[in-house]
Formats: sequence, C-alpha cells, structure tokens
Amino acid sequence: MRSPNFNYGRWLIAALLMLQSVWVYAHPPGLSSLDLVVKPPQIDAKITFALQDIEAFALMDSDLDAEVTDAERDAAKPSIAKLLAEQLRVNIDGQDVLPREPGQVNFDDQNNAHVELHYSDLPKQALLVQSKFLALLPDGHQQYLTVRDANGKALTEKMLDKHDDQISLPIANAAAAESPQAPFAAFGDFFKLGIEHILTGYDHLLFLFALLAVTHSFWPALKIITFFTIAHSITLACAGLNLIELPSSFVEPFIAATIIYVGVENIIRGDHPKGRHWLTFGFGLIHGFGFAGVLQEMDISSGDTGILLPLLSFNLGIETGQIAVAAIVLPLIWWLNKQVETSDKFLRGGSVAVSLMGAFWLVERTMF
Repeated sequence: MRSPNFNYGRWLIAALLMLQSVWVYAHPPGLSSLDLVVKPPQIDAKITFALQDIEAFALMDSDLDAEVTDAERDAAKPSIAKLLAEQLRVNIDGQDVLPREPGQVNFDDQNNAHVELHYSDLPKQALLVQSKFLALLPDGHQQYLTVRDANGKALTEKMLDKHDDQISLPIANAAAAESPQAPFAAFGDFFKLGIEHILTGYDHLLFLFALLAVTHSFWPALKIITFFTIAHSITLACAGLNLIELPSSFVEPFIAATIIYVGVENIIRGDHPKGRHWLTFGFGLIHGFGFAGVLQEMDISSGDTGILLPLLSFNLGIETGQIAVAAIVLPLIWWLNKQVETSDKFLRGGSVAVSLMGAFWLVERTMF
C-alpha cells in the first residue's frame, strides 16, 4: 500500500502539469489602451492594441504562407484603421460623430499597433465614448481609457471590458472639467490589474514555486520573496520610467531560461542551495522587465502623475497577489519537505515538471 504522503506529492506535481492547458501564452495579450485628448478645435484619439488582438479581424497574411512580412503589415494599415474607427463610438452632445479623415496606423517593435483618429467637434454638454471592439475579444481583455484636456489633465479614467465598454462624461465644458476621483479610480484599476497579472503570469509563478520548493521554514522563504520583490520592483520602475529598455524578444525567452535554470539546480543540488536569495535577486531583475511590459508596451499612464501612479499601484497589486499565492503554497511545500520518505520525490518531480515547462516556453518564444 502506498503512503498517503506520496499522494500529496503526486497531487502537487499533477497540478503543475495541469498548467499545460494554459501554457501556450504565459502572458495573453489581454490589455489595450485608449487615450482621448480634448484639445480645441478637435478631439484626438489614440488606440493601442497587441497585433494578436487584431490579426483575427484584419487580414495581414495576404499570401497565406503563415508569415507576416513588413510589406504585408503595411498593406493592412487601411483595414486596421477602418476596423478600429468603426468600432470606436464617439458621441458628442447626443450625436455620434465620425473621424474627419482615415486613421493613421503605426507599428512598434513590441508587436503593437497604434491607431490615431481625429474628430472635429468638441463637446459642450456631454461626451460618451464606447469601445465596441472589446465585444469581439475574449472576456479577460481590458482596455484602459483616459480622457484628458489640452493641458494633459485627466478628465476621467476607467478600465473597460466587454461587459462595461463605455464611459459617459457629463460636463459643461470638457476642456475645463476634471474628475477629482480619477487618480483614486486609476489606483484601484492598476492595483487589480497587478493582482490579475501575477495570478495569470504562470511563468512568474512557476519561477517563484521553483525557488521556494527547497525551503523548509519561514525565514529562508521570506528572504527569497523579499529579494525577488526588491529586484523586480527596481527594474519595473526603471522600465516604466523609460530609464532602461529591453525588448520583449529578449526578456521573455530569458524569463523562460531562468525557470529552466532554477528547476535544474533543484534537481542537481537538492535542498538548501547556497546563495539562493542572490540568484533570486539577479533573475528577479529580468522578471521585472516582464512585469513592466504590460504597462510600457501599451503606452499607459495616468493623469498628472504619468506612469508613476500605474507603476506604484500595479506593483502593489503584484506583491499582494504574490504574497497570497505564497501563503497558500508554502505550508504545503514545508509539509511535503518534512516527509522523509517523499520529500526527495517531491523536489525532483516538481523540478522536472518546472524545467519542462520552462523549456517549452523557451522554444515557443524563440522559434514561433
């Protein structure tokens, strides 16, 4: 008869392997931004989407060879501009208005599309904005909407989704009004986004699990979590403030490589590898660039504080989610590590699963 302790180890390893159901995208696109500026004599709108969100609705691979060239992307610009212009509803004083000219589309090196639209009218009583494109996207997609005046002050800010895709701004003069609640609403939105990002950032969670799998008590685990937090907070701030930039084509594969390394180290060195907290700090710096990408790539900022408020609240959300996950997982890890008969099987089996997942992501992010 098998020991019941062994069943717990098998259960945890099986739980790791179940991540295969969501491993294709460790970070789904899932986020876009919509920035409106009420600047006499017009309203300027800028929409930023990941190309993955648009490819299903605007044909880019015209020759169907499974590879989109720069020429094919350029040729798709008119259809992308037309699509987003049709899906963005701007209502001024009860009247829907259209852009005064076709939208301008640009692509960046992070696989995002930026669409600029211009509307000639200005609101005198009310402005309503509806992002109808969200209805076509998965439930989890969120779009951060900001309406500013000519001086850059936030009139209103809101996180939209397919079930709540519009905002109405009743104002006497949109260029002079300002919502005092906007900064507080933005803080809550980005705090929630940070929690969601870490809870769905399976590569970051797997990396953290691999680091903590060798711990047996509170203090070593606290050191690892603290060093990881400090490291990724540093690079999250540096990237968000544009002090340091690393392309996602480097960051994402490197994150996968850190997962493989820690998993293999667990297998080779076993419990209590020396300097684990310093290793955590070094690799945590890279993970911070991954966290920053979700804000940086979408040109997201908030009112007068620019990127600072989103960075702070987003990072606090990440830490909150990280602590919540650790609080649930650590007692189970410590209990399994204290079972003499099964602790070695748990560490090796879990680390093999972690390394395999990291290897898959590395291949997926470098070759596909």
